[in-house]
Amino acid sequence: MMATFIGNIEAKVDEKGRIFVPAAYRKILVEQDSKRIVMRRDTDNECLILYPEQVWNEKVMELRQALDEWDPEDQILLMQFMSDAEFLEPDNQGRIYLQKKNLEIIGAKNNVLIVGMLDRFALWSPETFEMKKMDQHELATRIRAKMKESTK
Repeated sequence: MMATFIGNIEAKVDEKGRIFVPAAYRKILVEQDSKRIVMRRDTDNECLILYPEQVWNEKVMELRQALDEWDPEDQILLMQFMSDAEFLEPDNQGRIYLQKKNLEIIGAKNNVLIVGMLDRFALWSPETFEMKKMDQHELATRIRAKMKESTK
């Protein structure tokens, strides 16, 4: 069983635009032999998604198989999806550098919220995540409905 990214941790953005990847997350990256992380803007939410490199490669292969490489619309779809991605390499202290434009995309200034998503994790402005979050009752109702659907 693969280790998973769980929980949420608030991290300070230093004056150079760096944040510490949580120690538990760094340990998972080491176990997966992922020296690089791929970051891209989420397609639906105001957050950044960070993938261990091999998870990113799997997702891109799934997308590629779903697209027709000779279809001009599919080509643009792939190009735009890939153009929003960039490689990040944690430094020796486990920090990653976030360009100012990426912090602006998510509306973060001095802090980001790092949220686990099983095989990847997300960076949010803490305020935006709080606004997007469902209350406990709605969360329970939706999870119950999804679980019932999956057992059909």
